[in-house]
Amino acid sequence: MFFSFMYDSIIVGGGIAGLQAAIQLGRYRRKVLLIDKGDGRSALCRSYHNALGYPDGVSGKWLREVGRRQAEGYGIELLQGDVTEASKTDDGFRVRCENDHSLPADYEARTLLLATGVKDRLPDIPGLRPTLGLTVYICPDCDGFEIQGKHTLIMGSGNVGARMALTLTYFSSDLLYINHERKPIDDELQQKLREAGIDVINEPIARVLLEGDEEEGRLAGASLANGQTVRAERGFVAFGGNEVRSDLAKQLHVERMENRHIITDPRSKMTSVPGVWAAGDVAVHSEQMTIAMGEGLQAAIWMHKWLLARER
Repeated sequence: MFFSFMYDSIIVGGGIAGLQAAIQLGRYRRKVLLIDKGDGRSALCRSYHNALGYPDGVSGKWLREVGRRQAEGYGIELLQGDVTEASKTDDGFRVRCENDHSLPADYEARTLLLATGVKDRLPDIPGLRPTLGLTVYICPDCDGFEIQGKHTLIMGSGNVGARMALTLTYFSSDLLYINHERKPIDDELQQKLREAGIDVINEPIARVLLEGDEEEGRLAGASLANGQTVRAERGFVAFGGNEVRSDLAKQLHVERMENRHIITDPRSKMTSVPGVWAAGDVAVHSEQMTIAMGEGLQAAIWMHKWLLARER
């Protein structure tokens, strides 16, 4: 099914970067379609602790809900779906959106913003997800501060988890690494773990244990597959293999780095393909909510400038 209507902009990804761009473009009175799959990183984080103005933390879910309402207030069209194809046309770009409720549909716009982000690889461990962003964290730059004076589990895989444990020694010496997937750890890293006094348990986690109500997300420890129980107050996850969602950029022949992140102009956030922008973790992989927000805003400003230059 094909829609002949031409938007000023299509934004793929309704996380922090995509919503901020949509709000700014809406304030320019641009006709914008935002398509969101609904499973982005910000939908998982229950509390960002290092954002200006939120000393007690703010959840990604709340920011997304408020952001969607704010965007709609500026006339932004929101669509739930998965953009599986993107191509260049004579007048701009075409994307194909698929969902569970209707046939695939095509949409066209003069500009395109890829704010598709990164999806963390998280094993399906019972009890883990309620703790994320509250007492179990992903990013040491965001939340290393939170483990000071707390017995902390690193739940990870092989070298990735070992490196996370060593990184966290800046904040705490009370660390235990559970190598959930029992992947090999390099000899050099094992030596550094021993020198740092970090014990390693090579055993799968059967369940993350909670203290109190699940909604509170308070980590109590972990129950292991061998029946052992380990207690902890805080945790970090580090399994590696995160998905950089830049397949659409590849389809459009946008320049990417070897790790699949999209290369953008530092000032405008436009990619190597004129008319295509990228913002948020898919570009810089900073894992910082406030940077994603700023990049979304910056991209929107330059998208508007680019459109203006072609309207005069």
